[in-house]
Amino acid sequence: MLDGAKALNVAVKKRAGEAALLQRCQLHKRRNVLNHLPEEQQPFMEQKLIAAWNMAGYAEARRALDRIHDDLERINPSAARSLAEGLEETLTIHRLHVPAKLRLTLFSTNPIESALSVVEEKCGRVKKWQGGDMKLRWVASGLLFVEGRFRRVKGYREIPQLMAAIQAAAPPGQSKPLAVAKKLG
Repeated sequence: MLDGAKALNVAVKKRAGEAALLQRCQLHKRRNVLNHLPEEQQPFMEQKLIAAWNMAGYAEARRALDRIHDDLERINPSAARSLAEGLEETLTIHRLHVPAKLRLTLFSTNPIESALSVVEEKCGRVKKWQGGDMKLRWVASGLLFVEGRFRRVKGYREIPQLMAAIQAAAPPGQSKPLAVAKKLG
């Protein structure tokens, strides 16, 4: 799950290779596209984007997003380019057939961003760092503090199904994605 930062995308692909399955944050993508449009067009286009990403199947969601892209091409080419950039990566959870309930958590980077913003707030209070180990301890402490505020992942019972889909999507002859993730972590 990435927010579209090119450096993160390159880093993940460099470490995981073809085994990398990247899901772009649909919320960030939607905001980026809508920012190109005049205010009066934003609500209607937002509804269309939400409806497309809420579709159950990959093929139907892709067709709906392609139609939206064509509409945007006529209305605002900049918005169309914004939608096209990384569009396929916004549909990874569709390609993996992630159940609708679990998608409610995985469509956005907001859960991790929320956790990291609390860590940033806690670490921001430190005025004099005394070495890298101190930073690591503070970040770990901040994450442990945030852990108590986490909510249960919507659709958490479907996580084994997601893990199986990720394993099945690994290219032949390539390390399995979960094995790569364990090696990285």
